[in-house]
Parts: sequence; structure tokens; C-alpha cells
Amino acid sequence: MHTVGTLSPSSAEAARERYEEVGPAAQTVVREVAKAMAFDREEYDERVTGEVVETARDALFAGLLEVRVGSRDEFEEWRESYDGEVTTVGSENVDRVVWHAGPEGEAVAATFQNEEDAAIATLRRQAFGRLYRPLVDRS
Repeated sequence: MHTVGTLSPSSAEAARERYEEVGPAAQTVVREVAKAMAFDREEYDERVTGEVVETARDALFAGLLEVRVGSRDEFEEWRESYDGEVTTVGSENVDRVVWHAGPEGEAVAATFQNEEDAAIATLRRQAFGRLYRPLVDRS
């Protein structure tokens, strides 16, 4: 078993704080990408909306999430000791699992056979949507 990523907030408040902290980085990334795409001022103002920057923030936050990668047996051992709800997606007939436990007693997991990087990316999107979106959404 191994771990990738660095972000594993211990509370809802810590998650909100970390989400806010990646905001300036998201703005910088969007600005630099627009510059690399040679947007002039008018095109930048028209196309780079608050929604674009928020999407970048969501992606940066999700991309930093700590994910455990292991065998099905390692996952089951972890799951037995985890005191929370776990949502697992994927096939029961594959050997490997990626998972992330959020700060509110919920975790998400996804099974995979060969494509570890794809499984990690998919799990991070699911973790953000299921575990963190409700915590950071300002609507």
C-alpha cells in the first residue's frame, strides 16, 4: 500500500480553510494559462469568469487530496478499522482499490485493475464532489 497526495483535512473547518488557501493559486494558474493562450485583455475579460477560476480551485483542491492505493485485502483491512460510511464504486472482480476518507466520517473508494493514475484522478473528483463540495459550497 502507498499514499499519493498531501491534503487530508481533519475537520470541515480545515477543509474550508485549505479550499480558500488554494484560491490565489487557482487565479494564478488561470491567468498564466490565458497568457500562454495569448488572450488579449478583451478576450481575457470575456472568457475568464469567476466560474472558470472556481473550476480551477476545485481541480487544484481535488488534485492535492491524499489517496491510499492498495490491494483489495489492504483496503478491506482499513475498512474494518474505519468508523464511518464508505461508498465504493467499480467492479468487485478486480484486485486493487484507491480510497480517501473525508473529515466528516465518510469515505469514497474505487476499484481498478491496471490504470492507477486514472483511478486516482477519478477518485479525487468523486471525493471532491461527494465529501468536500457540500463543505465548501457557498450557495
